[in-house]
Amino acid sequence: MRILQLVVVMMLTGLTGTVLAQDTTSQTYLADTTVGFGNSGRFTLPAVLVRTNFGYEKLLQQIKEDTTFYKAFRNLRVLGFTAYNDIQMKDKAGATIASMYSKIRQNYQDGCRTMDVLEEKTTGNFYNKKHEYNYLTAELYAALFFTKGKVCGENNIVKGHSIATTQKSGIDKHKEQLKMLFFNPGKKVPGIPFIGNKLDLYDSKAHELYDYRLDIQEYHQQLCYVFTITPKEDLTAAQKDDVVVDEMVTWFNTQTLEVQGRRYILSYKAGVYDFDVSMEVEMTHYKNYLVPSILRYKGNWDVIFKKRERGVFTATLFNFQ
Repeated sequence: MRILQLVVVMMLTGLTGTVLAQDTTSQTYLADTTVGFGNSGRFTLPAVLVRTNFGYEKLLQQIKEDTTFYKAFRNLRVLGFTAYNDIQMKDKAGATIASMYSKIRQNYQDGCRTMDVLEEKTTGNFYNKKHEYNYLTAELYAALFFTKGKVCGENNIVKGHSIATTQKSGIDKHKEQLKMLFFNPGKKVPGIPFIGNKLDLYDSKAHELYDYRLDIQEYHQQLCYVFTITPKEDLTAAQKDDVVVDEMVTWFNTQTLEVQGRRYILSYKAGVYDFDVSMEVEMTHYKNYLVPSILRYKGNWDVIFKKRERGVFTATLFNFQ
């Protein structure tokens, strides 16, 4: 694996075969290296990235400021596509108690979006008698990926556009918080009791809790930088109480630095709620648009005054136009 990394870096930096001969003769020379990065703490990198004078400082800064992940989802507001939706609600033993499978077509024409339900099958009490969602998980899913009625005037611009919870309450506020958590993992989410500030993975306190690693891997036949954030192994009990992100792994295309995929696992227990969720997103391209192609979610959470919900969903997007 170390040799592969070295060869990759040589291709990226144009190094000669002399360096390969030097590095393959010394395991110490190829040991991982921890480097400082401004006021942001320390990162672990393969030694070949450091010793070849690879410009990791600029790369790490771009990773911290990435907007391509959010941009990919905003692109869905200006494109048509087909999607399979599979939502399953589980009991504590893991059996399915309610479900919905559907195929939908999102249409985009003359600056407006509409949605056609091509087929749908439900089981259990997925809907109530008014054909409203019985589960908050399903309602939040619909807020992210379904279109109700006709929606006009949207765009895919990221600069200057921010998700905000101000002047919102109830389910509408929860929807915005979910969007912030989903599209900007590692950033603060205001309004969530006890953990809003603990979600910031790049402040000085976070660097006392987490390890950060940059590496090179092949991801779905594309060469990528992979950036991994995990809790430190030697945390005290008090420090563990501040950990919300159990893992976050992001694959960035080495040429464009666009996010090609992301996986993250979050968990927390507080007096009024607890959750344990994992999410995974895979990206693809339609013409010049980066778009999500597969989304997988598994979650177990409980909020005061609400029943515990255990949900699994998969969204598969294709046939972009």
